[in-house]
Amino acid sequence: MDARGYSSREAMVAAAAREIHDGEWVFVGMRLPLLAFAVAKGTHAPHAVGLYESGVIREMPAEEPLLTMGDTPHLHGATFCGSMLDVMGPLQQGRVHVGFLGAAEVDRFGNLNTIWGQRDGSAVRLPGSGGACDIACLARRTVIMLEHDRRRLVERVAHVTSPGYGAGNGWRRAQGLQAGSGPSAVITTLGVLRFTPDGEAFLASVHPGVRVEEVLRNTGWTLRVADKLAETPAPTPEEQAIMRMLDSGRVLRKKSREEFIAADEAE
Repeated sequence: MDARGYSSREAMVAAAAREIHDGEWVFVGMRLPLLAFAVAKGTHAPHAVGLYESGVIREMPAEEPLLTMGDTPHLHGATFCGSMLDVMGPLQQGRVHVGFLGAAEVDRFGNLNTIWGQRDGSAVRLPGSGGACDIACLARRTVIMLEHDRRRLVERVAHVTSPGYGAGNGWRRAQGLQAGSGPSAVITTLGVLRFTPDGEAFLASVHPGVRVEEVLRNTGWTLRVADKLAETPAPTPEEQAIMRMLDSGRVLRKKSREEFIAADEAE
């Protein structure tokens, strides 16, 4: 937490929660998206439905903190407890409106790399895609969350684990993917990136207290900036209360940068 009364991660969670619309089916994901779904449900999207890769479907967030999707509190009160196949089915049917994804790298066209990363100047093997490629291909839209660092926001990812807009200019349509699908936002510790019709990312808003120059300095390509650049709305007291009630102590509380990146890459 800083002088503003909230942390950069809380700003990310609040921004992510606002990407969820009421009544939508949401592929939630790990860590920060767990909190984003809870915030959305507790504020503006009470009828959103959460799907989790572990096979759980929830119409209400878990009442206790979750460190992983497999935690016991996640099963209590769930609408449905099944297998991964049970939740991948609605995804394949095109019924999932939005999916949340993390990555080691994202590039200017929203492509994700979750296989190779850099640690101390050396390439390291990461866990890989899991269900992220399915979500990136089949959800109606995706929201990407990661720390804003020029080593992670790169002009071209080292390996395309999950596609965004490919090379841009109608690439998704050419691959037979659903028209209108693809990344809708990249939410970082500094701001929110969105995408032009040709599939290239641009800076749409900066978080309160963040300067455009800081965002550009920490981006690995010449990032476009919106003509009408906005400021990301700060987390409201209601949003903060929900986050802190469900904070396990390993998500929002202050951690080292290395721990944050390691957790993010492991998604």
